[in-house]
Amino acid sequence: MEAAPFAEKAPDAPVRVLSEGLASWLLVSPLAILLAIFLVIPISVIVTVSFWGYNEWDFYPDFTFENYEYLLTSAVTFDTYVKTFSYVLMAWAFTAAIGFAVAYFLAFHVRSTVWQVALFLVCTVPFWTSNIIRMISWIPFLGRNGLANEVLLQAGLIETPLEFLLFSDFAVVLAFVHLYTLFMVVPIFNSMMRIDRSLIEAARDNGASPFQILTNVILPLSKPGLMIGSIFVVTLVMGDFITVRFMSGSQSASVGRIIQNEIALLQYPAAAASAVVLLITVLIMIAVMLRLVDIRKEL
Repeated sequence: MEAAPFAEKAPDAPVRVLSEGLASWLLVSPLAILLAIFLVIPISVIVTVSFWGYNEWDFYPDFTFENYEYLLTSAVTFDTYVKTFSYVLMAWAFTAAIGFAVAYFLAFHVRSTVWQVALFLVCTVPFWTSNIIRMISWIPFLGRNGLANEVLLQAGLIETPLEFLLFSDFAVVLAFVHLYTLFMVVPIFNSMMRIDRSLIEAARDNGASPFQILTNVILPLSKPGLMIGSIFVVTLVMGDFITVRFMSGSQSASVGRIIQNEIALLQYPAAAASAVVLLITVLIMIAVMLRLVDIRKEL
């Protein structure tokens, strides 16, 4: 006798499910529209243009694989990617080491939250200016008659100015480390602050040395932050062209510089093909890194 009211409400269940589904779609649609306008459509246009043809003075709609064929069979492309990967590897190694050290100091050696915030803000001071200004500021410091050579000459450590300090691969990597180290510090510091301090105390009580605590407790638990920082650094260095151009004195090349030169020559289909190959390469690198560490713990 009491089941009748429930039987009368049963037909409302599909309506309720339909309304909930409609509400979910309405909530998601603004973000989906933004992603479509600012991500999906631009990438689709780039992919489409990459199959177009071009000549010395014009480019035109077509469907040709010549852009990819030339790009993937050119020795220049191979050498440029090797050079870019070398920049990525060196910049990643130095930024990871410096970022981990800075984050470790802030998380475990600075006890006061106020000082942690203050020192963290000090790390962000260089970001108050543009990347170009911070990068160009190295030129008078590293030049033949710059401050670095003057100090070394007056100290008697060298007899002639060092030529490799500026307009070289050393200068490019130094600028990358300066520009992108903070992208390592922030996620690693965030991971370290989430580490349960009781785990460190337990390891210390069991006789673990400071080095063993670092390698067996802190480092494994900091891997998600390290991987997030690595993704930032890798993607930024792979697409950079301004730093390579200025700090190498236009003597070195990168994938970003190839795309820049092709755009300057109005070779938009070739530039689009280069951009697609670069995008696929970066996505593969990110996929490999995500297979190594589950960064969902940080999200």
